[in-house]
Amino acid sequence: MNADQKPWYRRFSVVLLVLVVAVVLLPSASIYYQYSGGRSCARCHEIWQPYADWHTSTHRNVPCSDCHGDVLTLDAGFHLKNISRLIAHLRGKIPEQVRLKTDDVQRMGSRCGKCHQQEYADWAAGPHAATFKEIFLNTTHNHQQPPMDDCLRCHGSYFNGSIRDLVTPLDTQGPWRLLDPKLAEQPVMPCLACHQMHRQGTLLVRSVEKPANPGLSQEIFRPSLALFDRRELDYVAVGRLPLPAMHDGDRPIRISPDIRQALCYQCHAPLATMKVGSGDDHTAIGVHEGLSCFACHQGHGLRTRASCATCHPQLSNCGLDVETMDTTFKSSKSPHNVHFVKCIDCHTKGVPKKKAHAVAARQDARSFAGSGD
Repeated sequence: MNADQKPWYRRFSVVLLVLVVAVVLLPSASIYYQYSGGRSCARCHEIWQPYADWHTSTHRNVPCSDCHGDVLTLDAGFHLKNISRLIAHLRGKIPEQVRLKTDDVQRMGSRCGKCHQQEYADWAAGPHAATFKEIFLNTTHNHQQPPMDDCLRCHGSYFNGSIRDLVTPLDTQGPWRLLDPKLAEQPVMPCLACHQMHRQGTLLVRSVEKPANPGLSQEIFRPSLALFDRRELDYVAVGRLPLPAMHDGDRPIRISPDIRQALCYQCHAPLATMKVGSGDDHTAIGVHEGLSCFACHQGHGLRTRASCATCHPQLSNCGLDVETMDTTFKSSKSPHNVHFVKCIDCHTKGVPKKKAHAVAARQDARSFAGSGD
């Protein structure tokens, strides 16, 4: 045997030793971060504030590891990143603030579904689970308007970089491709785009443990509801977001005071003219003016299948089955957008008077709503 050639078992032993060392070292940084329940993390000044915020948040009974991963996380990249952070600290390369990377946000989003199963399933089945491929490689849209940085304000607020780091070419000709193919199937609007996990609030408990509060004392939305502003790299609570003042011609539009809509308007906003229906605005006017977005769009999935039945036919002016009317609820090809439809759109010769039974039904419904029963 050549002296320079090692027996196979020696080579095998070396490989095995490398694997053992890797298995031991990879989770070592994660163990360091986890062994004290997060307190070891707070020893570094840049993580102290998020750690303190977590102590007063709605998720304060949820360990850090449940959202951020732990020693049992089967992702070598996760542990390698923790090792690199530990080495950076030992070298004195300490960031002023810790920011979640794109991959971190995507991993955390999937972990939300472990507790919030129904909400996560609704979101995953709805339009807000659109992927980078569906948004930024949309040829119909890109032929009309090239990809630009402002797109990332709503679609990809957590993306680390500018539009030049995401897609090419930045024109209306194409063909377009993502610079990082791994992003293709990742959602552009993950849970953290609209929810601030460390925001102060009452402790989150399971529904079976919630007290039976009367209607007026029930919360309208969770404290975590907030907009992630990629320019400031921080959240703006929904209570601090404004509702727009829009107009239809010279007439001001009546908008529902439902503050949850303020989050919707950050992306589904009118143009600078503030004309209702301009830009990406879908504020209801006509027969539905004054209704909240959430009167028809259900929760995280934004399903609208039962929206008509919620009010009609009890509140119908003409007593007809509104689901059969010529609107976009029945067919997306209808010329009558359900957000803007008016009685005159169909009754071109004049709107008939309200039928007696419809008026009575409306009065009964209002009486019931005000009775407190």
